[in-house]
Amino acid sequence: MSTTTATTELLRGAAELFPDEVVTQAHVRHLDLPGAGRFALITLDNGFDHTKPTTFGPQSLANLNAAIDQVEKEAADGEIVGVGLTGKPFIFAVGADLKGVELLKRHEDALAIGKGGHDVFKRLSQLAVPTFAYYNGAAMGGGVEVGLHCTYRTVSKALPAFALPEVFLGLVPGWGGCTLLPNLIGADRAVSVIIENALNQNRQLKGQQVFDLGIADALFEGADFLERSLLWTASVLSGEVEVARAEVDRGEAWDAAVERGRTFADAKVHGAAPAAYRALDIIAAAKNGDLRQGFDAEDQALADLIMGGELRSGIYAFNLVQKRAKRPAGAPDKSLARPVTKVGVVGAGLMASQLALLFVRRLQVPVVLTDIDQERVDKGVAYVHGEIDKLLLKGRVNQDQANRLKGQVTGSLDKAAAFGDADFVIEAVFEEMGVKQKVFAEVEAVVPAHAILATNTSSLSVSEMASQLSHPERVVGFHFFNPVAILPLLEIVRGERTDDASLATAFAVAKSLKKTAVLVKDAPAFVVNRILTRFMGEIQNVIDEGTPVATAERAIEPLGLPMSPLVLLELVGPAIGLHVSETLNRAFPDRFTVSPNLKAVVEAGKRGFYVHDSGKPELDPEVLALLKQGDSVLSEEQVRERVLDAVAQEIDLMLKEGVVAEAQDIDLCLITGAGWPFHLGGITPYLDRAGVSERVAGKRFLAPGLASVPA
Repeated sequence: MSTTTATTELLRGAAELFPDEVVTQAHVRHLDLPGAGRFALITLDNGFDHTKPTTFGPQSLANLNAAIDQVEKEAADGEIVGVGLTGKPFIFAVGADLKGVELLKRHEDALAIGKGGHDVFKRLSQLAVPTFAYYNGAAMGGGVEVGLHCTYRTVSKALPAFALPEVFLGLVPGWGGCTLLPNLIGADRAVSVIIENALNQNRQLKGQQVFDLGIADALFEGADFLERSLLWTASVLSGEVEVARAEVDRGEAWDAAVERGRTFADAKVHGAAPAAYRALDIIAAAKNGDLRQGFDAEDQALADLIMGGELRSGIYAFNLVQKRAKRPAGAPDKSLARPVTKVGVVGAGLMASQLALLFVRRLQVPVVLTDIDQERVDKGVAYVHGEIDKLLLKGRVNQDQANRLKGQVTGSLDKAAAFGDADFVIEAVFEEMGVKQKVFAEVEAVVPAHAILATNTSSLSVSEMASQLSHPERVVGFHFFNPVAILPLLEIVRGERTDDASLATAFAVAKSLKKTAVLVKDAPAFVVNRILTRFMGEIQNVIDEGTPVATAERAIEPLGLPMSPLVLLELVGPAIGLHVSETLNRAFPDRFTVSPNLKAVVEAGKRGFYVHDSGKPELDPEVLALLKQGDSVLSEEQVRERVLDAVAQEIDLMLKEGVVAEAQDIDLCLITGAGWPFHLGGITPYLDRAGVSERVAGKRFLAPGLASVPA
């Protein structure tokens, strides 16, 4: 059986496992390149509109394989001088078909997918003529890798996204990425792309960066990218242009790059997710340039990781962010939403100013801030104007846009003048019920009858806040997370009397703000703060009872969270953490405690448990002196079990209370509002996988096959 026939049979068998594959076609056409000769161009196209991504499932790989059959024969017969590969307008290809991958049940099936991709892609490097990849648009994962198998590559300046995101999801770049990329651009740059960018929330490259890294040999403008690429190809084939590449350092620099990657992975996932380490092992072995050995290692790593929980959780998390986030559960009919042509912000502190900046940038409507004195108002407006000037310096806006945005942000002490024609007013004042009720009473008296009154409260009852108003039906919770410009989550809270039109308007505004909106019940601290407070509360409890701070911190490292609990407390602010714990203690005194040690830290004016004088966090001796501890010392394993049990109990209660529609919404909130990693899938897949859910709640939070290998 020939290699091609074997590949075809392999892919035919795998195709049965991908019943819903969106099939990519590979069309071959021929061109006469000036001064070079007849040239074959393969275009990847899944037949959908230009916003739909082109992916590689078994049938798609088989189609590309058939196209290569054709050009291979033409190359062998001397009928063509080269082969090019490009995508449909704006999209090159975005990699493997994840919908099918998550359905795989057997290790041998997962291994077949890895081998199938390798068998097809590597044929491009084995043709009798040079091959060229033209990255004309978005290229990710397998889309990047198929180009790496070509002899030469060009990239569009307009390319919006180029990445190897596999480690982010719990995989490795397994169709050549881990082996070919370091052999092309060196281990150090490859580690940056494969490990650092992936673990930095899937940071993506632009066209210029792809060229600067040496991944592409030429860079052309987007408007006539393919035409310019073909002319450049003709020059290469005719010998007019010679492509020179920097020599790859295969000495100590290669080993140092791998170690740098391991250090970075340790800092990000603390050894809790295997994907980064498997990728680094393959990169380390690729130093000898043995491509076959590298491809075999990629196949094995892919199969192992596909059958592992982290990858299933990663795909689950990806689907939450890409799909569920776009169709919020329980959101009312969007046709009920009212237009918003002016926004008011009550308060001019840091949070209020961040909100004003976000609203003016995304909605591009007038935004007016108010506060109790002119100095505060002026400071808030100046902050927004200053941030817009920074955007101008970075090239994010031009001078005309900056002038227009700054002109739309004003301040006033007169609420009637400021909000008399506002459609949406949000308060961001001190987190105290009486203060917020007073603010809303003042605002209700001056705003139009249709105006939405939104609160950015992090833990207080929206219903109680609206209870003294004449029209409580237009009050809605609109809880942002800090930093506002970075964290995508927006918890939208429906009060007891909030009507559908107000809620629909809130969701429409959230969409315009490009936020991930999740509908939550008006329950104490809503979702993220309730879970994090229970989580942090148990950490503080074991410290108060006698467990050393360092032991309590290390106990959570196996989860691979973005930061330790006490570093998170420092980021949130001990005073805010204390306030939320007090709020939840009043609501649920049997489960939420108020730590006397945390209270002492706040009263002492400390910003956290750590000092950073040495450049790294070290326990503050003054804080340690404040701590009064018991004599009950737990091990790291005991601490971890206690914390996870508490979180599982709280999630079970929240689901029974109907705080959100499903467990998926809790995970979406933790991923987008608290930065919990994709390899955890939020939290419930981890609790299910570790057996905590069944131990505490008597059942799994997610159905079998959702974030796990199907039964």
